[in-house]
Amino acid sequence: MPVIVLEASDFTSPLSWIFCMFIWCFFFTLTLLIHILSIIQFHSLIPVSWKNLTMTTAVLGALMGLSASVVFAWMVMDHGGRLTHTVAAAVASCITFLAYSSETYVLRTQAHEQRGYMGSNPGLLKILQLWGGCNMIPLVMEVVHSQGSASGLLSEVLSWQLWVSTALYGVCVLMSLVTVVVILGDLAGRCFLPFDKLLAAFSMIGVLLYMVATVICFTKILQLKELGNRAPTGVTKLIIMETVVASITLLAYTVDLAFSIKLLCDRSHA
Repeated sequence: MPVIVLEASDFTSPLSWIFCMFIWCFFFTLTLLIHILSIIQFHSLIPVSWKNLTMTTAVLGALMGLSASVVFAWMVMDHGGRLTHTVAAAVASCITFLAYSSETYVLRTQAHEQRGYMGSNPGLLKILQLWGGCNMIPLVMEVVHSQGSASGLLSEVLSWQLWVSTALYGVCVLMSLVTVVVILGDLAGRCFLPFDKLLAAFSMIGVLLYMVATVICFTKILQLKELGNRAPTGVTKLIIMETVVASITLLAYTVDLAFSIKLLCDRSHA
């Protein structure tokens, strides 16, 4: 991960400061820990599925690294922060994204037994769902930050929609975290419900919630369009980003639901 010295003044919003720095620091620490445990051969003593952990780290690191690269380049460079160290941080973040993407490709070429469940198509979709939820959190924070300096009309238009969307995203993030923790901890056999049916239920709930969230996003775009020049450009860009991420995540939940239904049907006929 990029280790670049930055000043607080380089970060122009909570989105660029909290989101980007957290991603870089978190995945740097996690990757370093994985390398250390692999070198000293202590990974077999940890009660986690090592093959699923490495695959999850690689895929989620690539996705979050891509998000950090786009967000940092947009939020900092767009505000005139074209300093040498900010450009270096953006370049290093892009290189990190390529490194995690390459590792994902290498792990995907291994046999299914070696890459684990998270290396399968349903597993990758669940990582994509978690990525979507993790991106929604800073987007909502930034919308709240921008809404505070926006006009009263805009605040009135977006207030209730913002709270509903936040609740929907929070539920979906919680379901994704539970799913990933159960898979990484090999806890599927200890669930109070059959794990395949639980995953199907989570996928169904995710589809319904993200359908509502996506409709709300398009509604907000239409409302901002009606405001015309009175709508702040920054808020409009954020809502467009939210709509894109929500649509991608909805697609991931929909495809994952199809996989879950197919798996349940195959097992019922077996």
